[in-house]
Amino acid sequence: MFNWKLKDVIMVCIFSVVFSFIYLWGVYFANFLATVLAPFGFAPYAYEIVFGVWFMASTFVPYIIQRSGVAVVAEVLSAVIEVIMGNMFGPIVILSGIIQGMGPELVFAKGKYRDFSMKNMCLAALFACIFSFVWGYVRGGFSKFTPMYLLGMFVVRAISSVLFAGVLSKVLAEKLAKTGALSSYSLGQEEIDE
Repeated sequence: MFNWKLKDVIMVCIFSVVFSFIYLWGVYFANFLATVLAPFGFAPYAYEIVFGVWFMASTFVPYIIQRSGVAVVAEVLSAVIEVIMGNMFGPIVILSGIIQGMGPELVFAKGKYRDFSMKNMCLAALFACIFSFVWGYVRGGFSKFTPMYLLGMFVVRAISSVLFAGVLSKVLAEKLAKTGALSSYSLGQEEIDE
């Protein structure tokens, strides 16, 4: 974390602002979806469907910056801005951001911040899912659900995580790199196949 350059700090801040808007949109969309699914007894699944979106800063930004600490800082900063903008869940979202960012951080650290293959991006997303699900179980009262209902929630969250924070984050970062906007970063200098 301490080998960040000024441009890294600025880039993390810019992307965190962008993701805070996306995260807040996700909250309102999940609430709408929960209202739709409530009559069928599946309201909690609405959040599981959207959960992968809330992990995107912790995979997208590290893929670009490729330095230690970026996953946690980007996720926490996005959460802080989201709370300031009016997230109805309040400051507890910031703690969630720390926990969610730690999963991908561990995966990227194991690869020494050099392995951003599709497999590793999806693994990082899955770790964000696992860390957040354990946190949700402790804080969110998941123990009231039956084991099968809980398993279903986890599977939906895992799929959402891999799709949004794994696959989509990687594709979007590479699309951005091709525009030339990331030319001062390793990702912007790599030749990315179509």
